[in-house]
Amino acid sequence: MKVKEMPVYLFLGFLDSGKTTFMQGVLEDERFNDGDRILVLLCEEGETGLDPSRFPSDRVFIESIDRQERFNPDKLSALAEKYSADRVMCEYNGMWPTSLLYQGLPEGWQIAQCFCFFHGPTAEMYNMNMRSLVADKITLCEMAVFNRLAPGADTGPLHKLVRGLSRRCDIAYEYEDGSTEYDDEEDPLPFDKEAAVIDIADRDYALWYRDLSENMSDYAGKQVKFLAVVAAGKELPAGSFFAGRHVMTCCEEDIAYNGLLCVSETGEAAEKAKALHSYDWIRLRGEIRLEKNRFYKSRGPVIHVFEITPAEKPESPVAVFY
Repeated sequence: MKVKEMPVYLFLGFLDSGKTTFMQGVLEDERFNDGDRILVLLCEEGETGLDPSRFPSDRVFIESIDRQERFNPDKLSALAEKYSADRVMCEYNGMWPTSLLYQGLPEGWQIAQCFCFFHGPTAEMYNMNMRSLVADKITLCEMAVFNRLAPGADTGPLHKLVRGLSRRCDIAYEYEDGSTEYDDEEDPLPFDKEAAVIDIADRDYALWYRDLSENMSDYAGKQVKFLAVVAAGKELPAGSFFAGRHVMTCCEEDIAYNGLLCVSETGEAAEKAKALHSYDWIRLRGEIRLEKNRFYKSRGPVIHVFEITPAEKPESPVAVFY
């Protein structure tokens, strides 16, 4: 049986961040609310509610999902079937992790757009006190909106907040006088993507790995050189291993190994690769190619290694974004 594809429009943010107000505007727009059947999922109750009387279509169906355990594929599929929905809008609870979101979406449901909203004057406070939840949202969204800012407010700290977590996320500032400003400040990368060999300094691994993840095609066929810790295993073919770093996105509880599959089939590098063990530190040089393999759901970056040199464990083994 063919799985029905369902576009999901996702709105993230904490209470009083402006999610509902923005959704109201979207649903009042005839270009979006054009007669298709829209299922709206509300995962928290704020001070402002939706007003269906102002919608151009009556084919909008609102349901509340007030507990995490109810946000699951069976429940969501049943609601979509109940209303014969063509698309879904979801106001996601700001205190729920986005890992629950991925686990809860039924097969065929794809995030079409994702926006994240912050009450501008308190955004830094939230980032200081709930860094993991803020990071969780910004790394997923396409646009971060900081609203209710005073005209002339310093947006530099908000720019740094987002760029410390994502380079692909657009940023908008909405002011109390009704004006909106889009952030077009460029943040140059600390390494040269056009160099014959892209040399990644130890302090820049996290930034490089994120840029590679977001812009893989930019690196296809490019040579790269970096310091890494090895992850090896019997399940890998001879001469293959993972090389990467443990990266901390927001806090110690959020440290994860971000590595890349490496292959070396012939020559001295292949012999050295066969002798590697997990937790060995090395410097390697190789060419990035985008290939299909059993470790990626689709094409992903694979490093074809030319050189392997033993290295000392660095003073700060965990890579960070600052």
